[in-house]
Amino acid sequence: MDAKYLIKDPSTIFSPALLFYKDIIRQNIRRMVERAGGPARLRPHVKTHKTREIVLMQLEAGVTKHKCATIAEAEMLAGLGVPDVLLAYPIVGPNCQRLAKLVQKYPKSAVSALADHEIGIRQLSEALAPTGRRVPILLDIDVGQHRTGIAPGDAAIALYEQIAKAPGLEPGGLHIYDGHNHQESIDDRRAAVRSFFDQVLTLRDLLKKKGLPVPRLVLGGTPTFPVYADLQGADFELSPGTCVLNDHGYGTKFRDLSDLEPAALLLTRVISRPTPTRITFDLGYKAVASDPPAGKRLVLLDFPSYEAVIHNEEHFVVECAEAARFKPGDVAYAMPTHICPTAALHKQAHVVENGCVTEMWDIVARDRVLTV
Repeated sequence: MDAKYLIKDPSTIFSPALLFYKDIIRQNIRRMVERAGGPARLRPHVKTHKTREIVLMQLEAGVTKHKCATIAEAEMLAGLGVPDVLLAYPIVGPNCQRLAKLVQKYPKSAVSALADHEIGIRQLSEALAPTGRRVPILLDIDVGQHRTGIAPGDAAIALYEQIAKAPGLEPGGLHIYDGHNHQESIDDRRAAVRSFFDQVLTLRDLLKKKGLPVPRLVLGGTPTFPVYADLQGADFELSPGTCVLNDHGYGTKFRDLSDLEPAALLLTRVISRPTPTRITFDLGYKAVASDPPAGKRLVLLDFPSYEAVIHNEEHFVVECAEAARFKPGDVAYAMPTHICPTAALHKQAHVVENGCVTEMWDIVARDRVLTV
């Protein structure tokens, strides 16, 4: 275990606890900017950390465009004075009215959103037209994940034209998220992007020929971040999220992103020794994301060889031949496999600098509603 992660005196830290390492976060932001070729090309996703302080660190690094997935995240960003906020999620139903309230409450932030269906466009128009502002709406393009979006083609052109004609809306560009592309080899990820990217560029060019503005293409997430970083385009914006904190899942899978270091851990304690070879920690799946399969949700650092055997709401149990070395109260550190939903499970993060906890940061946007 790297000594920079150790806390000199953890005796006052309740467990399980989320730890953020401030210097590593700052370093990761700097490296993201370098990889992108400058802050103007970046639109990092806030869903990974959901904190005001990391947004402010990104603003200090010159990153003025941000991406989010919930209205609460958008409100947190706008409340910090972020100039350009993309709510990268199809907005429908009562959330359209919430978006209208957000736009009115924070007029200095250019807030935009996604659409991929005529119903969503109509509902957004009905909610936003009375605000007296034209809100940019990006067309969500499906490039193979089949989660949201519409495939490039005539139907996509028709929807974009509908956005252009709708009161209260204006064409904001194209949003392309290829979350299904997480091949370990960077060459395989490049090939995967090449397989669809010409279709995206053709769609952009056809829209422009019709006289429709396409001011931006918002591209990818963390796995394909280095692929898009190598592509040149004045209208390209890169939107990685996880790499600001990083985690065991991406850190071990994508060697081409090895310059981005894990900046978040979990502090846990032994709470029981139920058998001579078993150790139980206070690190259940209410403290670490459960979307990886059981047994693969975390890695204990600087710990003997072990096998995860039970993971319940508040318990993490391992079999370990050297269990006799450990007693209740002993501290251990764990690296989550998936940091984004892990961070959302905690109300606050303990901020570590030089082996000491110096601050507590609220995970503000873990809530679904702030004020609008």
